[in-house]
Amino acid sequence: MDRDSFRPGPLADVAWSPAGDRWDLVFVRDLRHPPEKVWAALTEPDRLAEWAPFLADRDLGTPGAVTLSTVDGDRRWPDAATVRRAEPPTLLEYTWGDGLLRWELAGTGSGTRLTLRHRFDDRALGASMAAGWHLCLDVAGHLLDGDPVGPIRGAEAKEFGWDELRAAYDERLTD
Repeated sequence: MDRDSFRPGPLADVAWSPAGDRWDLVFVRDLRHPPEKVWAALTEPDRLAEWAPFLADRDLGTPGAVTLSTVDGDRRWPDAATVRRAEPPTLLEYTWGDGLLRWELAGTGSGTRLTLRHRFDDRALGASMAAGWHLCLDVAGHLLDGDPVGPIRGAEAKEFGWDELRAAYDERLTD
């Protein structure tokens, strides 16, 4: 796909789940690929670099310390993180900043149901987080399809419909 013609796909299923004094943004997306292929996109640094909002200094497929560097244009902000659980190809859980990301992969007849639980403190950030993950996972879908468009992250996301996605997810996540 020509990067200039990239447009976000339909909204994902999203919901809130209380997590003690914090919140889990639950984001569900169906992908046309088996869990093993999705797992590789979630864990291998070279694949993450093509779609994720951060760069990883090692494979995320094993527990332990890792550095995740948030990317916005030419700027990078490294942050110590920890892979807490890695159960290929069904469960990946790691810290990122003050948040916790839990990726659950379930095989379906036509691919994988991916459920992301992103835990954070400020529920007001939910629609923004959902819009960002929406774009990232759309880009990951193209990568998995063999039709990479390159990462869309940071301020550049506004050029690819982030504002509209944020507004739409705000409606869906408002009680």
